[in-house]
Amino acid sequence: MTWRSSTLVKLTLILLWTVSLYGTYFYAAEKSMLKEETPVQRYVNEPKKVNGIHYDRFMPLIFVGGMPRSGTTLMRTMLDAHPQVRCGQETRVIPRVLGLRASWFKSSKERVRLKEAGVTEDVINEAITQFILEVIVKHGKPAPYLCNKDPFTLKSIEYLFKIFPNCRFIFMIRDGRATTHSIITRKVTISGFNVESYRDVITKWSNAMDTMYQQCIRVGDSVCMMVRYENLVLHPMQETKRIMKFLDISWDESMLNHEKHMLNISLSSVERSTDQVRKPLYLDALTSWFGKIPLDVQRDLARIAPMLDKLGYDPRNMRPSYGTPDEFVLNKTRLSNNENALQENFGA
Repeated sequence: MTWRSSTLVKLTLILLWTVSLYGTYFYAAEKSMLKEETPVQRYVNEPKKVNGIHYDRFMPLIFVGGMPRSGTTLMRTMLDAHPQVRCGQETRVIPRVLGLRASWFKSSKERVRLKEAGVTEDVINEAITQFILEVIVKHGKPAPYLCNKDPFTLKSIEYLFKIFPNCRFIFMIRDGRATTHSIITRKVTISGFNVESYRDVITKWSNAMDTMYQQCIRVGDSVCMMVRYENLVLHPMQETKRIMKFLDISWDESMLNHEKHMLNISLSSVERSTDQVRKPLYLDALTSWFGKIPLDVQRDLARIAPMLDKLGYDPRNMRPSYGTPDEFVLNKTRLSNNENALQENFGA
C-alpha cells in the first residue's frame, strides 16, 4: 500500500469516526428535545404486580368520601361485602399527602423554590401517584376492584381524576344537621372544627361540602356520583344497584347484608363508625338529631349553612321526612330490635 493510499484510508476512518460521534450527539440531542416536548401528564405508567394483581394509574380505582359521619363507612362496608371489591379501613395518610401538595402550590414562593430545586410539578405528581397506589394496593387483601375511603380525599376530586383517569368517586351526602349532631355526640375530632359548638361544626360542614360538591359537578356525573345517606338506608337495594351500575360492576346481594360478612371485612378499632356498621341497617340515625339543634343555630341555618338548601334539605323544617323505608329494611329493623330485647332480657 502506498503512502498516499495509506493516508487516504486513515482519513476515511477518522471521518467515519467523526460522523459517528456527531450522529450519536444529534441522536441524543433529538431524544432530549423530544423528551422535553412530551406533555407533563406522564406520571407513573408502568404496570406493577402484587399477589397476582396488576396495578397502575389507569386501573378503575373507587374513591368514597364526603364529610365524616355522612355514611362513608356504611358505603365502604357495603362495597367490602361485595366479593369483587376491597376498600378497607381509612388510611388517613392519603388526604394528608393531598393536603400537603395543595399547600405547596398555593404559595407562589414555594413553587419557585421547588422548581429551582428541580422538584417540578411533574416530579411531585409522579411521586404522589405512586404513593397513593402503593398505599391502596398494599394496605389490604387483593381484589379485582380496589377502593379507598378517606372522607376528605374528595376535597381533591379534580386532582385525583387527573392522575387516575379511570377512577370513580362516590360522594356521600347527608343532612348537615344530622352530620353535625353525630360529630358532636360521638366526639369525632376534625382538624379546625370546634366539636363542642353546633354553630361552628355546621358552618364548616357547609364550607367543606361546597368544596367537594363544586368539584364533583365539574368532573361530571359519569365520574362522580352523589349518594344520599338517607336513600341508602331507606332503599338499599335500589341505591346499591344504581351505584354498581355507575361503577360498571355487577351487583351482588351480599351488599344488602353486610353485617353477615364481617369476618371478611377489615374494620378499624379507632374509627368511630365501626361499632355501628357491625349492625344491620337501622333507621334511628335518621332522626336522632331532632330537637337537639340549639334555637339560635336553627334561626341562622339558612345563612350559616347554605349547602343545606342547595343539597335539598329545607333549613326551616326541623323534623323532615326522608321517605318511607322499604319492607326489607323494616323487617331487618324489627328482627334487630327483637334480638336486642332478647339480649337485654337474658342479661337481666
